[in-house]
Amino acid sequence: MTSAFDLLVVGDANPDVVLSGVPRELPFGQREQLVTAGAITLGGSGAITACGAARLGLRTAFVGRVGDDELGRFVLDTLTGRGVDVTRCVIDPEVATALTVILVDGGDRAVLTATGCLPLLGIEDIDPELVHAAQHVHVSSYFLQPRLAAGLPTWLADIRSRGASTSLDTNDDPSGMWDDGVAAAIAQTDVMLPNEAEALALAGRTDGDVIAACRDLAMTSGLPVVKRGARGALAWSDGEPVTVPGLAVEPVDTVGAGDSFDAGFLAGWLGGRGLSASLRLAAACGSLSTRAVGGVAAQPTLAEALAAIERPGPDAAAGLTRIGLR
Repeated sequence: MTSAFDLLVVGDANPDVVLSGVPRELPFGQREQLVTAGAITLGGSGAITACGAARLGLRTAFVGRVGDDELGRFVLDTLTGRGVDVTRCVIDPEVATALTVILVDGGDRAVLTATGCLPLLGIEDIDPELVHAAQHVHVSSYFLQPRLAAGLPTWLADIRSRGASTSLDTNDDPSGMWDDGVAAAIAQTDVMLPNEAEALALAGRTDGDVIAACRDLAMTSGLPVVKRGARGALAWSDGEPVTVPGLAVEPVDTVGAGDSFDAGFLAGWLGGRGLSASLRLAAACGSLSTRAVGGVAAQPTLAEALAAIERPGPDAAAGLTRIGLR
């Protein structure tokens, strides 16, 4: 049976307030501090991934939880405007939409999130008919959504038993605890999509050996794909590491680049491209998304991403730098 959707994304969605040129030490005491730039844009790992996938041509649906407020309407309107089906999203009548403020200082940033109704999303909020209509289900931000996380292992196992595939981007654990329960969810994923720091934490490694962490994750999940910033991307397949280099860009803002990477990898993988080709597409999508402020404004089309891959390597373009992927 043909699926109605190539991809269902389940996870977080919120507005991002991005302030650039923020000093390392904030001047409290009611002093006003000027910064170089500011923007309000769509945020949340799940929402950014969904927008990136739709931009690449995947038939994409998103399920998340927003409040019955202006911020929630902004989130849903933005997703809809970018071609994502949000008809089965949950609108919470009592708890506010989450909000993130991102303070950017050069290549680094601080991320401050008021979680609002995000932690209240649960498996029971996800329409089974929508799940049945999807070829692939991707879940984001495990640690921000404890109710969802609690039901993930059984839910993902059921999805896989019906022939659909699954992926997970846990994102960071704000508590720093890296709850052991995540291992049960990882075991039911076909693709894992952490960055380097997350891969090390999930594998329980303190030696900084990302290749070993990727190998360790391959023993407990399907295919680990690690975002490596300036070093590109790394996967572990058939007992060996598979790597691709980063794509050269002149970054404006790296917020959400890792989520666009996720979208690119899933588009390649679901489209039947080989592993190396999917990794290159992912790296291109992540890098090209940094051309504008926020996670969604500069997400590429498939044609743009493929054209970027075909261009000369980073050494041929003076003044370009490789960027990190969140």
